[in-house]
Amino acid sequence: MDQIKFLLDEDQIPTSWYNIVPDLPEPLPPVLHPGTKQPVGPDDLAPLFPMSIIGQEVSAEAQIDIPEEVQQFYRQWRPTPVHRALRLEKELDTPAHIYYKYEGTSPVGSHKLNTAVAQVYYNKEAGIKKIATETGAGQWGSALALAGAMMGVQIQVFMVKVSFQQKPYRRAIMETYGATVFASPSEETQAGKAILRENPESTGSLGIAISEAVEVAATRDDTNYSLGSVLNHVLLHQTVIGQEAMRQMEMAGEYPDIVIGCAGGGSNFSGLSFPFLGAKLRGEKQTRIVAVEPVSCPSMTKGKYAYDFGDVAGMTPLVKMHTLGHTFLPPSIHAGGLRYHGMAPLVSHLVNLGHIEPLAYSQRSVFDAGVQFAKAEGILPAPESNHAVRAAIDEAIRCKEAGKGEVILFNLSGHGHFDMQAYSDYLDGSMVDHQYNEQEVAMALSGLPSVG
Repeated sequence: MDQIKFLLDEDQIPTSWYNIVPDLPEPLPPVLHPGTKQPVGPDDLAPLFPMSIIGQEVSAEAQIDIPEEVQQFYRQWRPTPVHRALRLEKELDTPAHIYYKYEGTSPVGSHKLNTAVAQVYYNKEAGIKKIATETGAGQWGSALALAGAMMGVQIQVFMVKVSFQQKPYRRAIMETYGATVFASPSEETQAGKAILRENPESTGSLGIAISEAVEVAATRDDTNYSLGSVLNHVLLHQTVIGQEAMRQMEMAGEYPDIVIGCAGGGSNFSGLSFPFLGAKLRGEKQTRIVAVEPVSCPSMTKGKYAYDFGDVAGMTPLVKMHTLGHTFLPPSIHAGGLRYHGMAPLVSHLVNLGHIEPLAYSQRSVFDAGVQFAKAEGILPAPESNHAVRAAIDEAIRCKEAGKGEVILFNLSGHGHFDMQAYSDYLDGSMVDHQYNEQEVAMALSGLPSVG
C-alpha cells in the first residue's frame, strides 16, 4: 500500500472555533492606539470591523460557536483530508511517519477560505456592502472574492505589485468572482500615491497594501476592512484545520511528535498547530511546534519582539510582534504570502515564551523539497507550503540519522497550480536565493514607534 488517506464525514466538521487565549501561560500584551499609545477599545476598531469580529478579537472564551450558515459553506469542501506520505517516507528511507493535512481541496486551492467565509458573513450581518483588503500571492484575495460573491458583498483588493505581475491567473480568479483588483502601491489611495512619489518602481509589500486597504475602509462609511492573517480572529477561524487533524490522527492511531507549518502572518500555521499546542499547554500531550519562514523575510528568527505598526503608513493599531520594521520592503520571492514584515501577535508571544520553534529556509531549498514532494506524492505545493515540506523532510532525515520513528504532521496549506512561473524559474535555474539584508532591517527597526 502506497497511499493512506484519512477522511471525516460532514457531520464531523467542528461546530466551534478553538481560542488559545485562555490556555496562554502569560497574557497577550495589549493592542495600543497608534496616537495615544493606550490600549484600544471596541470603538477604536469600529471603523474597520463589525462588532461581532471585534468581540472575537478580544475574546477569552475557549470555544466560539461557528454560525450554522458558515458551517453550511464549510460543507462545500470540509472536512479536508489527512494523508500519510508513504511514498515520501519510502524515498527518504526514514522510520518517521509523515502526515500532511491538505487544504488545497478548497474551491480556491488554499486554507484562506476558512476565515474569508466567516469574515464576509459577519460583515454582511452588520449591513456592510463593501470590503477592502490586501493580498500577497493572491490566495487570500481569491478566497475573499469568492466569499463576497457567495454572499453578495463587493470586494476591493490591493494586490502586492510583484505578485500582480508574477501571478496573473490569481488576479483573473479574483476578477472572475467579481472583485476589483489594483496593483499596490496604486494611485487609488493617498498611501499608495506617497509610496509611488518616493519610488515609482516600487514592487510593493503586504505592509503597503494593508495601508491602502485600511485607508479605504477608514474613510468610507459603507466599507469595512478584512485581513487574511495576523489578527486573533483570523487565527481563530483557521483552527478548524487542527481540530479536524486531531480527529484524523486518532483515526490513524497516532499522535504527532512534531507539528509544522509555514508562517508569514501566521494563519495556516496557527490553524493546524494551535489545537495541538493548546493540548501541550494544558499538560495533556508533548509536541514540538515548528514555524517555518523565508530566510529573506525572517521576522521570527532575525526580527525584534516589539510594538510596531501592521502597515507601512502607520495607520493600524500597534501590536507587539516579531517584526523587521514596518518600513522593511521584503525581496520579491515567489512565496508572496510570506512576504510580511511582522508575525501574528499570538504566534510571536508563544515564540517569545519558547513554545514555538522558528526556522528559516532559502527559496531554492524549499523548492528542492517541493519538487521532491510532488514527484513522490503527486501534489504540487504552493510556494508558501514548500517551507513546511522542507522542514518535514529535514525532520524525517533527522529521525533516520537518530534511528527514531517519530510522527510528523505538517500543513500543506494550498496547491501551486497558479504558481507555475515560480516552478518554471526553479526548473530553468533562474530562481535566485535572496538573503537577509541586515542593513535594510536595521534601518527599518530604527523607525519602530516609541512605546512607554
